[in-house]
Amino acid sequence: MAIRIGILGYGNLGRGVESAIAQNDDMELVGVFTRRSPESVEIRTPGVTAYHVDDLASKKDDIDVLILCGGSATDLPEQTPVFAKDFNVIDSFDTHARIPEHFANVDAAAKEGGHIGIISCGWDPGMFSLNRLYANCILPEGSDYTFWGKGVSQGHSDAVRRIDGVVDCRQYTIPVDAAMDAVRSGSNPELTTREKHTRECFVVAEEGADLARIESEIKNMPNYFADYDTTVHFITMEEMKANHSGLPHGGNVIRTGVTGLDKEHKHVIEYKLTLDSNPEFTGSVIVAYARAAYRMNKEGMTGAKTVFDIAPAMLSPKSGEELRAHLL
Repeated sequence: MAIRIGILGYGNLGRGVESAIAQNDDMELVGVFTRRSPESVEIRTPGVTAYHVDDLASKKDDIDVLILCGGSATDLPEQTPVFAKDFNVIDSFDTHARIPEHFANVDAAAKEGGHIGIISCGWDPGMFSLNRLYANCILPEGSDYTFWGKGVSQGHSDAVRRIDGVVDCRQYTIPVDAAMDAVRSGSNPELTTREKHTRECFVVAEEGADLARIESEIKNMPNYFADYDTTVHFITMEEMKANHSGLPHGGNVIRTGVTGLDKEHKHVIEYKLTLDSNPEFTGSVIVAYARAAYRMNKEGMTGAKTVFDIAPAMLSPKSGEELRAHLL
């Protein structure tokens, strides 16, 4: 019997989850839930219905895992604990500083309802987190480095769109090659924020807008651009649609360390992602962990979990025998 999946939220990530479910034969999408009018939502999977979020309460027996595809700023801190009482849930909460608080809230709710709640699942946090952990365990004496990009930062793009006179923006985060080369050399460089990444903005401005003011506001925006070397390009909407409609991303997790009684040998561990579609890849990670959530709950486990708590074999549709024979 297929694992029955529900999706809450049908934006970029929700559609990415939907496409991942279609590639997993042991899973079935049973419904998409939205705060919008369900009639306005066109589901791409044949035979699947869109429901209002208020209908979730009546679907407890029809969903094995509910995947929450809202934003980390306001949606997930509220939604994940609420729905963990009635469903096995999984989210992609990515506000790193608030993960301990979010974990505690979901843990209490999931245990109360007898469910599993996997939080912060995706590629960072998620796959990058795992690789940081593995590398730290293997090379206890060393340094961690994470580089993001080249890719579209949706949060930074939205921040630029809020500037008066801006119609649209795509902001790319770009790692500095010289910094990555220095890290790979094993020299353990101390790198500032500005030395690790640059930012590049492609902006569509209103006709007659003050371009110099907009560029100055972007480059001096605290917490977003002020600490980076930032380049701003003003383009037409036609150029935006033709050249910047996708959501690519990726990055590298690198740990450098030493071994030997005299610490004479250097080592570099590196994990790299190059993603054509950030939401589709994130959705693919989440769907693999949805399988784990279902299995763990079937075994009687409850409470909040992260990628650190879940054995790799739990993610695979293959049996232990198949994994040992073909992947070990």
